[in-house]
Amino acid sequence: MGVLMELAVPIIVAALVVAFAVLSTVRVVPQARRYNVERFGRYRTTLQPGLNFIVPVADRVNNKLDVREQVMSSRPQPVITEDNLVVNIDTVLYYQITDPRAAAYEVANYLQAIDQLTVTTLRNVIGSMDLERTLTSREEINTQLRNVLDDATGKWGIRVNRVEIKAIDPPSTIKEAMEKQMRAERDKRAVILHAEGERQAKILTAEGTRQQEILVAQGDRQAAILRADGEATALERVFQAVHRNDADPKVLAYKYLEMLPQLAGGEHSTFWVIPGELTQAVRAVTEAFGGPSHPATATTDEHAAPDGLPSAGTDSAAAVEQAAQQAQDAVAHARAEVAAAERINE
Repeated sequence: MGVLMELAVPIIVAALVVAFAVLSTVRVVPQARRYNVERFGRYRTTLQPGLNFIVPVADRVNNKLDVREQVMSSRPQPVITEDNLVVNIDTVLYYQITDPRAAAYEVANYLQAIDQLTVTTLRNVIGSMDLERTLTSREEINTQLRNVLDDATGKWGIRVNRVEIKAIDPPSTIKEAMEKQMRAERDKRAVILHAEGERQAKILTAEGTRQQEILVAQGDRQAAILRADGEATALERVFQAVHRNDADPKVLAYKYLEMLPQLAGGEHSTFWVIPGELTQAVRAVTEAFGGPSHPATATTDEHAAPDGLPSAGTDSAAAVEQAAQQAQDAVAHARAEVAAAERINE
């Protein structure tokens, strides 16, 4: 038993040494990881994903780097614009390690280096812009930042894929002034739109009124033309009938007297000039039917005119009534004579 115990101890020790050597030799690298290996303190190689072997004691894994795209959000940084206003700008950086060896040995702390480079580049870019351009030129700022950072970090084995400005915070007083300006601009646009609407409405209303007046005038013109054509046709037919039938002057005088009461009885007949042919027409009709030579008994007033007509000194209304009455009497007498003649003929 003592011999076996003495042999077991070296075997166990040898097994432990072998196990340690195996474990020190084998390295399993996960996907999207890179391991930098140093041999006696000097860079030797970069282990790729999968199973890798190194020399125990001589080789040592120094850095384990993630080559996936990383996101780094920086804290808000105060930046002075061209018009001497301080704004706080918060950026987000998207980067990826392309060379693990350079990322480990070309820069001591690449995250800190990228952060400081972003701040200085941002101050240079914003320093050449005023506040209004800074607030409205985010895409331009992002492009300039990405170009500068990509050129500077290339030798560090890092590629900057994208830089985004997350927030731009001007001072509170500037915010209040901007809000007032925006409200004033909105009020101005509202007033302009309201005025444009009223102007358009007035223009449309005027156009509608103009078209309406044009159509009404055209309608009145057409109606007047039609009425004139109708009256002209009627007069032409009457004239042709009179000349074709060779009407007796006594008949014309009769029609003349028949029309006078209608002229005197109009609604707006406040003044009526008695024509001089009235007594002749009355006398012609009266003589035609065998009556007296005068249409009515002359007035005994000293101001009466000859032939039984009222003089110019009498009242116009009385003159109109007297003339109308004389005309009606003459017409009635003429009708009576006609009716009597018709009965005799029957």
